[in-house]
Amino acid sequence: MSAPSDSLLDIRARLRAFADERDWDQFHTPKNLAMALSVEVAELAEHYQWLPTGADNELDEAKRAGIRHELADVLMYLVRLADKSGVDLHAAVLEKMELNAQKYPAAQVRGDARKYSEY
Repeated sequence: MSAPSDSLLDIRARLRAFADERDWDQFHTPKNLAMALSVEVAELAEHYQWLPTGADNELDEAKRAGIRHELADVLMYLVRLADKSGVDLHAAVLEKMELNAQKYPAAQVRGDARKYSEY
């Protein structure tokens, strides 16, 4: 399989093929994928639980590997969910960044972590 120039498209194509080879497409409904995504996010968060900040110096190699694998799971389910929902993730990110730029003007919020509704 030749890799498209867009890595998200490459991941999407590989995930489609992986699911097709296993006849799993029938199970990959948006609801099921959203639920699986939330579980993987929780598994990612578990690696950081009880650490002071989660900074690199607080992690050993086993923890780093676990985080790397959970991040991969999160991305795979996210890409698969977007695919099954007809969402172009690249376009969605650009759209959302523009909305965020309007809600959080840099000159007004620089260094301020409050939510847009609090300033």
